[in-house]
Amino acid sequence: MAPLHDFTPVRIDYILDSVRRLGTGGADGQIQGLRVLDIGCGGGLLAEPMARLGADVTGIDATPEAIAAAAAHAEAGGLEISYRCCTAEALAVEGPRFDVIYASEVIEHVTDRRLFAAAISGMLAPGGTVVITTINRTLASLALAKVALEYIFRLVPAGTHDPARFVKPAELRAEFAAAGIMLDDMTGFAPRPARRIGGNGFVRTASMAINYAASGTHG
Repeated sequence: MAPLHDFTPVRIDYILDSVRRLGTGGADGQIQGLRVLDIGCGGGLLAEPMARLGADVTGIDATPEAIAAAAAHAEAGGLEISYRCCTAEALAVEGPRFDVIYASEVIEHVTDRRLFAAAISGMLAPGGTVVITTINRTLASLALAKVALEYIFRLVPAGTHDPARFVKPAELRAEFAAAGIMLDDMTGFAPRPARRIGGNGFVRTASMAINYAASGTHG
């Protein structure tokens, strides 16, 4: 989980900036009381900071062990977060609505991205914010996100990523547009310069060659 810990602050900042940009939190962009859905929440690295900021957070993940760990950690920290072991597609059938929906480092593991986007669209409240962070399909991402992280630095388990499922920005935008969501803002993420990989945090960058984020709302 260490690489994701390093990645957390810049992702939270982008989510909050997107909420402000789209006016989901009102004129001041506050998330106090907003209904937030964290898709692929894992151990709660993003869900917990959002809950501390006052959001009403639901975290879902298809892995029971991740949900158990997230729930235990939230309880130990005195945080009220609703964790469920399910997929976005299954949750969407129940008809809930959320003001903010994000899926961070998830969509590159999804088999049917169009169905996934449709599920998100169906759960997004009017004027709500969608944020996706993922990995671009480029030679640079193959070298870093696959070869370097998995086999050279061994920061994530071998086999974690399938480069064929990495998503180009144009593909992501088109698939969400087909579901009725306009992803009108994109930015790249990169490790802080002049530091070693895996222990330094990330910054935003104009280059989307490896990691990038996108946000938008219903079109």
